Amino acid sequence: MRKFLSLLLIFPFLLPLQAQSTADTIPEGSQRVQIDNASSLEYQRIGDDTFQRLIGEVELSQDSIYMYCDSAIIENSTKVLALGEEVLIQQGDSLAAFADTLFYDGTLKEAELIGNVILINGERKLFTEKLHYDLVTKIATYETPATITDGETQLSSKRGYYYTEQNDIFFKDSVIVINPDFQLRADTLKFNTTEQIATFLGPTVMRSDSSRVYCEEGFYDVENNQAEFRQNAQYEQGEQRATADVIRYDGENGIYTLDGNAEFYEADRREATGDIIRYDQKNDITVLEGNAYFRDSTQIITGETIRYDAKKKVYQTSGRSKIEDGPQILQADQVDYSEADSLGLASGNVIWQDTSANITIQCDTARYNQNTGFLKATGGARGRPLLITLVDGDSLYMTADTLLSSRADTVANDSSRLLQVYYDVRIYKSDMQALCDSLSYNTVDSLFRMFRDPIIWADTSQFTADTIHMQLADQQLDKIFLYNRSYILNSPDEIFFNQIKGRDIIAHFDSSELRKMDVLGNAQSVYYPLDDEGGYVGVNKTICSEMAMFFGNNQVEEILFVTQLEGQLEPMEGTDHEAMKLEGFNWQGSPPRPRSLDDLFGPSLRTLSKSAQAASPTTTPATRTGPAGPKPGERPSGPPKDEERPKGPANRPKNE
Repeated sequence: MRKFLSLLLIFPFLLPLQAQSTADTIPEGSQRVQIDNASSLEYQRIGDDTFQRLIGEVELSQDSIYMYCDSAIIENSTKVLALGEEVLIQQGDSLAAFADTLFYDGTLKEAELIGNVILINGERKLFTEKLHYDLVTKIATYETPATITDGETQLSSKRGYYYTEQNDIFFKDSVIVINPDFQLRADTLKFNTTEQIATFLGPTVMRSDSSRVYCEEGFYDVENNQAEFRQNAQYEQGEQRATADVIRYDGENGIYTLDGNAEFYEADRREATGDIIRYDQKNDITVLEGNAYFRDSTQIITGETIRYDAKKKVYQTSGRSKIEDGPQILQADQVDYSEADSLGLASGNVIWQDTSANITIQCDTARYNQNTGFLKATGGARGRPLLITLVDGDSLYMTADTLLSSRADTVANDSSRLLQVYYDVRIYKSDMQALCDSLSYNTVDSLFRMFRDPIIWADTSQFTADTIHMQLADQQLDKIFLYNRSYILNSPDEIFFNQIKGRDIIAHFDSSELRKMDVLGNAQSVYYPLDDEGGYVGVNKTICSEMAMFFGNNQVEEILFVTQLEGQLEPMEGTDHEAMKLEGFNWQGSPPRPRSLDDLFGPSLRTLSKSAQAASPTTTPATRTGPAGPKPGERPSGPPKDEERPKGPANRPKNE
């Protein structure tokens, strides 16, 4: 190369010489560069080397390689130094390169282009200041900043390799790709000019509109507007962030896919994770698949699959799903929810919990309103929904045809609950059972209100009335209020029955044990006192206006009467005990009394006991004469006011 440069200085002083053969100076195995045209030619021999200088409209060729320039120097007919305002080297019909200066080695068939280099391959153009091109391998190499234009796409880097035959270009160091649809920066990039596919071979950042994607491996199909980002793939748009093992983009259909350990965040407002997250930009639909998790400011949703339609504001879950909304937790096999009207439908093994009210509902189908806190439960694993709550440290189970739960107040953040249960209500607790037609429960006053032929069994006692209220205090049974045609039966052996009857009755409990009973209006009692050894002393039948009874160990310890009208103690022998039964006597055993959790399901317990009731001449027909109970959304009345509750009598007569 130094020899070539020195010749540039001495050639102007050479005299024109007659051309002569130089075959003996061509290296063995080399092919001569042909001179196809020149305005003038000068020849010089220096040692074993020969030099030719061509001036004016120079045209050279070697096989399918053609060179055009203003002037050229040829060494040993194999090496060319071409100069001029526009030097051109061309190979075949599709590849051409322009430069200010060209060094060409015909033996190696390699070209070095310097100054304002333009390489043209079909519709693609490469611009740089220095380019090395191997015409055998058809590989162009540059180590100066270069730019390639391909249609609407422009690519640039500081170094690169252009495999013109394979149509592959490797860009290295400060790679920039500009396209009307995106901009890309990378450390190393491979671009196939035929397929229009950019392959990321190092850290890469791609921007489109307001979105940004980072990865260290992947590809982008410019022609089909599809991309795949791998290795530490990250997506950003505004306050949104997403990561996954692989991020795929289908621009034709507007679909983003996060595949493998997919995570999505939007500031502190939303979070979503799953094995796969798909976002349909055109339809604004997001699908989370596999271990799906979604959180926003109000709720947390988990499931096998979560699908959210932002346009319709509807989401669906499938697989075992869980929705946490403050103290309320909903689990189901599938959930469909509409944000527009705040209505949802949960189906399949539904479990609803209100942790603040300590209430759990199990059912087959639940309809709910997130704004109002309303929930309607129907069906169940055994045909009926089941409610579970805690009373006296023990689980209380309740079933019915339908269970309704709603906020007791309209305030959105109010944690109080109103339960409305109907029909064929059945309750089981280890030390208490109950039946009624319908029931309501308000966590504000902790009062169960039972309507239409209610019955409560507590140990050896049975409570009946037209309406019964059961009061809790600190999750323990505190009082039972019986209204209209109140009747209490108690029997340790189901042979002889202590009976208490009146208009209204209030039973007081302490630690779930009956302590006191107030009978208000038309009080009647039949009482079988016991001796110290537990034997029956006799039977005492009393009629008065009001009565108060005091208990210990579920036994009557003392009775107080107000305005006693009639009362006497009869011996056990010779007494017609059947005649001692008060009007309306109706002891109900099993059935209808639920003796286990299984009894809460299946046929009606009242139906099963009809024959037994019909056999008793004193049985009162089970007609619905009491109040119908509250309608859904209607708040029942509370317990009696203090002034309505019975006051203790002035005198306490001795037990007889």
